[in-house]
Amino acid sequence: MKFGGTSLANAPRMKNAARIILRYSPKNKIVVVASAVGETTDQLIQIAELAKKGNLQQARKLLSKIQASHLKIARMVAGRGETRELVSRLDQLNSELEQTVEGIAHLRELTSRSRDYLLSFGERLSTPILAATMSAMGLRSRALTGAEAGITTDDNFGEAKPLTEISYHQVHQRLDPLWGRRIIPVVTGFIAATVDGSITTLGRGGSDYTATLLAAALGADEIWIWTDVDGLMTADPRIVKNAIPLPYISFGEALELSYFGAKMMHPRALQPAGQKKIPVRIKNSSRPARSGTLVSASESSNGGKVVKAVSIIRDVGIVTVSGSGMMGAPGVAAKVFQTLGSNNVNVMMISQGSSEATISSVVANREVDRAVRALQLALMGQGYVDRIVAEKDACIIAVVGSGMKGTPGVAARIFTAVAKRKLNVRMVAQGSSEYNVSFVVSHKDGPEAVRAIHEEFNLGR
Repeated sequence: MKFGGTSLANAPRMKNAARIILRYSPKNKIVVVASAVGETTDQLIQIAELAKKGNLQQARKLLSKIQASHLKIARMVAGRGETRELVSRLDQLNSELEQTVEGIAHLRELTSRSRDYLLSFGERLSTPILAATMSAMGLRSRALTGAEAGITTDDNFGEAKPLTEISYHQVHQRLDPLWGRRIIPVVTGFIAATVDGSITTLGRGGSDYTATLLAAALGADEIWIWTDVDGLMTADPRIVKNAIPLPYISFGEALELSYFGAKMMHPRALQPAGQKKIPVRIKNSSRPARSGTLVSASESSNGGKVVKAVSIIRDVGIVTVSGSGMMGAPGVAAKVFQTLGSNNVNVMMISQGSSEATISSVVANREVDRAVRALQLALMGQGYVDRIVAEKDACIIAVVGSGMKGTPGVAARIFTAVAKRKLNVRMVAQGSSEYNVSFVVSHKDGPEAVRAIHEEFNLGR
């Protein structure tokens, strides 16, 4: 069971999480994974940036806010006997955190290694609080960091890759004895360590990744992700009022949706579960009785519907490379993507006409200028490329569903529905898996395109 930051944001939610664990613990062996409380990780990122600029006063101010909120929760949730021990543990962590911030501020330097160390405090503070809340309800528990639980990674700080064989072996060794003594392990999400013990973080969606790694290592029956929504929805409910939760979805469909910004697990986090075919349930911690969404290896018929969900990624731009010299010239596409990759520009979507005269790539808005500069330096003046242009006000619409596979006319229905609303499609891509048709429209047309498709395929019923 993994609990997200919103499910642990204050004392009542912390107690609610412990009650959920208490409810399922008599008949199940459980491992709990905890995210950082509420917005703590974002605040720590802010503190890191302030300290790097030497703005120690502001950094300390934000830091004391984090410390006060954690101590407040701790005093409200722990049992009488445990409060002193918990507060003393938090004080020790807080003093380490202060020293780290001071060090960054004095050096005016923030390496990826020191950033990981600083960010690790979010989960290292929340996990002992959740373990103490469980103890106050009569559950035997032990707080562990990801490294103490056995997760070992390479030293790619910020986006560390788990060394799966070593990790799986160590997780077994360390967690099995706790279960043998009827102790529930409460593990920090998001953080692990290298072979020599340096703290690393697993990147975006890291707490989900911790949960799926532990589940794969232990051969779990299911992974439950407790969050603040009733599961995965047919569309963003803020855009489509009659969006409904999806009861079932396959790993293939979930992967497509997670790439396209649905409130879903990060694609990397799904890998261990997908490889070991361990079903994942996404449930609402505020309404635990609801069944949520089950992500599994089997593909459901979805009541005969070809499309399951429609998702949107905002704040993207299109970078188009064009030139008559590109036609029939081998290696131009390779050079385009190599240049973008070496400049840390993530390409979300690609489109190339059969004439080979243009290649369009969709990237995040914040990376558009960097992409254009890099491509100009690498490609202009070589006789292949004449123009490199960028548009910034775009968004991607992704239409997902395994029922689209081999069903004629799905794309026609999608684009007819969009055309009826007089929306202009700028770019289209479809993967060979046929789980996903993606296209790009202007930023202002995005919500209307989502509503048009949701309505066309009756997803709200």
